[in-house]
Amino acid sequence: MSILGNRVVRREDPKFLSVGGTYVADLDLPGALHLVFVRSSMAHARLASIDTSAAEAAPGVVAVFTHHDLGLAPMETVVGMTPEAMTQPILAAGTVRYVGEPIAALVAETREAAVDAAELVVVDYEPLAAVVDPRVARRDETILFPDAGTNTALTLDMGRDEAMFDGCEVRVQQVIVNQRVAPCPLEVRSAAAFVTPEGRVEFRSSTQAPHGVRDTLARALALEPDDVHVISPDVGGGFGAKATVYTEDIVVGWCARHLGRPVRWTETRSESMLGLGHGRGQVQTATIGGSRDGTITAFDLAVLQDCGAYPGMGTVLPFMTRTMVSGVYTIPKAECSFESVVTNTTPTTAYRGAGRPEAAAAIERMVDIFAAEIGMDPAEVRRRNLIASDAFPYTTPVGTVYDVGEYRRTLDIALDVAGYDELRTEQRRRRDAGDPRQLGVGLSCYVEITNGIPEGEYGSVEVRPDGTVVVRTGTSPHGQGHVTAWSMLVAEQLGVPIEDIEVIHGDTDVVPRGVGTFGSRSLQAGGNAVNQAAIDVVEKAKDIAADLFEAAREDIVLDKSRGVFHVVGTPALARGWAELATAAVAAGGNPLLAEVDLASPGPTFPFGTHLAVVEVDTETGHVTLVRHVAVDDAGRIVNPLLAEGQVHGGVAQGVAQALLEEVVYDGDGNPLTANLADYSFISAAELPSFETLFTETPTPVNPLGAKGIGESGTIGATPAVHNAVVDALAHLGVRHVDMPATPERVWNAIRDAAERKGA
Repeated sequence: MSILGNRVVRREDPKFLSVGGTYVADLDLPGALHLVFVRSSMAHARLASIDTSAAEAAPGVVAVFTHHDLGLAPMETVVGMTPEAMTQPILAAGTVRYVGEPIAALVAETREAAVDAAELVVVDYEPLAAVVDPRVARRDETILFPDAGTNTALTLDMGRDEAMFDGCEVRVQQVIVNQRVAPCPLEVRSAAAFVTPEGRVEFRSSTQAPHGVRDTLARALALEPDDVHVISPDVGGGFGAKATVYTEDIVVGWCARHLGRPVRWTETRSESMLGLGHGRGQVQTATIGGSRDGTITAFDLAVLQDCGAYPGMGTVLPFMTRTMVSGVYTIPKAECSFESVVTNTTPTTAYRGAGRPEAAAAIERMVDIFAAEIGMDPAEVRRRNLIASDAFPYTTPVGTVYDVGEYRRTLDIALDVAGYDELRTEQRRRRDAGDPRQLGVGLSCYVEITNGIPEGEYGSVEVRPDGTVVVRTGTSPHGQGHVTAWSMLVAEQLGVPIEDIEVIHGDTDVVPRGVGTFGSRSLQAGGNAVNQAAIDVVEKAKDIAADLFEAAREDIVLDKSRGVFHVVGTPALARGWAELATAAVAAGGNPLLAEVDLASPGPTFPFGTHLAVVEVDTETGHVTLVRHVAVDDAGRIVNPLLAEGQVHGGVAQGVAQALLEEVVYDGDGNPLTANLADYSFISAAELPSFETLFTETPTPVNPLGAKGIGESGTIGATPAVHNAVVDALAHLGVRHVDMPATPERVWNAIRDAAERKGA
């Protein structure tokens, strides 16, 4: 019986639930200095002077550094696509461009001394006009980078084809704000470094991509990659924001080399809210057209992306929005153009879904608006336009090739499980009765792309002479359950107990190569690499067994139920893994080991349907999510327990964006949500028990048939909940409410609709 597909309990959890994890801030570094950053209190200003004299004389202070002391090149541009003039200096150079930008690095014997001394650094600012709204930034009235001459960092202009809507009986347009959000991992950013007597930099980082940190740090410090050793211990959440290297990381490494002592840094929560890259940040102008029979024939999306103060990963994420612009629908004509602009705010980066939730939010909101315009049930509009299961592989109007899908199946399951007709009956009853608590039902049929920039991954499987197995993987988990899943894959191929399997990750010396964990790529890239390495080690073992049995190799079989090899027809005479591993070492001195650098032939496209039910108090605007049904298809499910965990977390974050979360700045660029008292962070109290179901449509793209599942929840949940809120208010004349649908926004929408009716 196969272990795959079973609800195997996470092997990681006993440690986390007993002694706890070991995070960067927990590491013992004798004699370590503590690094604190002096950060800008202004969103946009020239730095007239930075007086560090008082801080340098403070007790316990070892050194204070500014941009001129470092002599380091600015951060790398995003794959060479953005203007050089917009690159971010390691510490602010001449001008600050957002509140929280690092200006100086203060190093002291204790953290307390560093924090106290940082207050003594005097920065003389010459204020400049701040630009917070990307719609204002694109007008170039205030230029953030004079040498660039524009605030536009990147443009993909496909041209506005008005003819695409020719022949449409119905055409509707809506501006949709996909608001800026903060990732809020439970573990904030943290890094530590020291230099060995041989001059090698030992770096510890809370990251999703240790090998990427190694390579970036080496380039920044003018070192060879082999001169940098990165270890990522337990990581308390990343959500995409920890997949990149930050200026603070570079400073930690530089200070350790410059001072010749260990240096460590851990940000505060408020620093994290200001410095860790924000997500989303799109203003979308969406236009949809079709016929009154419910057929959608055209869709156009113009995206204005907020880059924040410096172009980073967030700048290019609209490429992923364009890739998924038409969603699950057979829309003959669809296009997406975008413009990415800089503003005086925290730079944006990848956040759970990274460009794909924005695409789903746009098309799913517009399908509901289209349905309302023609007076048709939104479920029926979706059903009429879904890509049929026999149409795959399916090429969208923008050239994206979907692998395989059963879109109508997930929709039908969601409607059936939720009792859709009964929900609509109850909704009509409440409307007829004038109930102050109105019911809203929202749908989202989504498809997303995982491993969207197909990259391979490293995996190895080694059998030790004692019969235990060690797996090395280039993926770097931060909550996903890789140790459990990878152990299951190896146990399936080798026939060994998962308790005898050790999974090693996050160490660039022990794992020679790796890409990391982001974009829901781990199972289809890293998992397949480990699976192939396990297959290869079985083949090597057969060679050894053939020699030991003095038999033909093709007559050797592996009995997985016992974890032994034998000759066909003679199962009683068998050799176990320990014997074969010992024989391998004895024969040539080499371990029984297989390494794989597995290339990814292409991305995969998970899909599903989410249905949300909300109650809206029309007297206060308060929204309560009462049910959430998630039907997701990520191809072959290796472990349903892990998959459910990923969906639960993703749905929670998706609901949070729809109802609660928003990073807010005032007109001068001052953040108004710089801590978890002001930033609405979702808890179990705001969430019902999720109803999670899976269908399995294996992809032909990889041997496991697996797709990613880590980001599906955020992609499916947000538009479902958003649509549900508007649906609850539709009979009152409300057409749209921007996210997050806070009580104030909902109440104002109800009031404005009433005023329009009375006008």
